[in-house]
Amino acid sequence: MSKLFEPTTIKNMVLANRFVRSATWEGLAAEDGSCTPALIDTVVQLARGGVGLIITGHTFVRKDGRAGPWQMAIYDDAFLPGLIEMTNAVHEAGGKIIMQISHAGCRAAARFSGLQLVGPSRFENERGVTCLEMAHADIEAVTASFGQAALRAREAGFDGVQIHGAHGYLIDQFLSPFYNKRTDGYGGPVEHRTRVALDVVKSIRTAVGEDFPVLIKMTSEDFLDGGLTVGEMIESSHILEQGGIDAIEMSGGNVYSADYSPFRRAKQGAGEQEVYYRDAARRFKEKVRVPLILVGGIRSYGVAKQLVSEGVTDYVAMSRPFIREPGLVNRWRSGDTRKAFCVSDNGCVKTALLGEGIRCVVAEKQKG
Repeated sequence: MSKLFEPTTIKNMVLANRFVRSATWEGLAAEDGSCTPALIDTVVQLARGGVGLIITGHTFVRKDGRAGPWQMAIYDDAFLPGLIEMTNAVHEAGGKIIMQISHAGCRAAARFSGLQLVGPSRFENERGVTCLEMAHADIEAVTASFGQAALRAREAGFDGVQIHGAHGYLIDQFLSPFYNKRTDGYGGPVEHRTRVALDVVKSIRTAVGEDFPVLIKMTSEDFLDGGLTVGEMIESSHILEQGGIDAIEMSGGNVYSADYSPFRRAKQGAGEQEVYYRDAARRFKEKVRVPLILVGGIRSYGVAKQLVSEGVTDYVAMSRPFIREPGLVNRWRSGDTRKAFCVSDNGCVKTALLGEGIRCVVAEKQKG
């Protein structure tokens, strides 16, 4: 049997295989951030399709940390009933699901909260909105919110949580010198820039205990002048490993590194090279011992198998391929190992931005 389909364990969470649905904004939450039947149906299809671990779309822990419309929320107990329905449905389908908890920081959408944007340093975001530097009290309040969110996730039945520390969101903003210009204990050297991420881990552990899986998603590098480097990411990962993180997912880029966006468009007929962050993953595995989840450009069964068998990564994560084919893992396990049908055209994102939820428009056209 391929190592891709052998059972593994992260903390005390037993997974049926090494395939992970990376956190994907589905655009299917209610206006207030509540879980909806459409969201539940989406994750149930993934569970039935054989995905070993499902990570929810980014879920905001405070009102001022909301990134956009139709995004799931976890800042209040009022959201628990719908989330309980979600976890029950996934577990009944035989799946495992963890919640990605997030604060968008300088990239938040102020039009939803009406609140001032805050981040590690003063910054004007891509929308032209000015973000103010967080005081120490602000940092402590946000850190506490992550712990409260994780506790709610546990109460709702999730199998763990993943901290969103990638793609230019708040935790990543502190990690990256592109955003973080502070001169106090939260800025400058890597160990100072990692302090907020480490404090978030501690806050979560205090809230949920030692037996609950806590993961983090991180940016391998910013692909920007003056941005986060692979070496710095590995240093931060080592600090978080010592701080008790249970697994790290590696991605890369953000909204300002357009050519290296996490959702890169494929060039039709050009045979876009798979595995965006292979070299960074190899360097990571030389220094860090916690399990690695690798996402970015993986589309072929053979490539996924090679990555795991060669020890480049412990888990293979995908996003867009599972939008096109929620049953992709079962297809590969059945022996049909043709490449994922996803063409990476990002038409799925456009439908979500229109308020119609994320879905594959190419598949719909072919059916029509």
